Amino acid sequence: MPERETIERAREDAKEGKSPSTQAGEFVREEIHHVREGKHGARSPRQAIAIGLSKARRAGVKLNAPKGPASIRKKAKQDIEAGERPRHRTARKRSRATSGALKRESKKSASRQAISGQAKRSSAKRGKRARSAAAMKAARTRGAA
Repeated sequence: MPERETIERAREDAKEGKSPSTQAGEFVREEIHHVREGKHGARSPRQAIAIGLSKARRAGVKLNAPKGPASIRKKAKQDIEAGERPRHRTARKRSRATSGALKRESKKSASRQAISGQAKRSSAKRGKRARSAAAMKAARTRGAA
């Protein structure tokens, strides 16, 4: 369950007309903080990001299912539906099993180096124009730092 502040920040982003991926970024950020503070671990930075995106979909952020394997699309579809329907009681056994498995995973997957490497790898998959456009937009929309 995401923290109340995270949901509020995502709602603020939605009110300001920011994209669903920006709203979902709040949940991903929270998840990475959880791993860093030792609440649980993750096998890789990708897993930490995936958990955050799943929570975002379940909280009602209108994120579409990604392109990729059918299993991932199916899980995303389940999360989207869970965000639209009222909550059901979580199965205690499954919840404990998931928590236990994540607790055994590494905390290093959310280190600065790991996150930076993940960002570089995902950016390298995009074309030069797309990367350049993203950098230009970042420069344009950067607040007074």
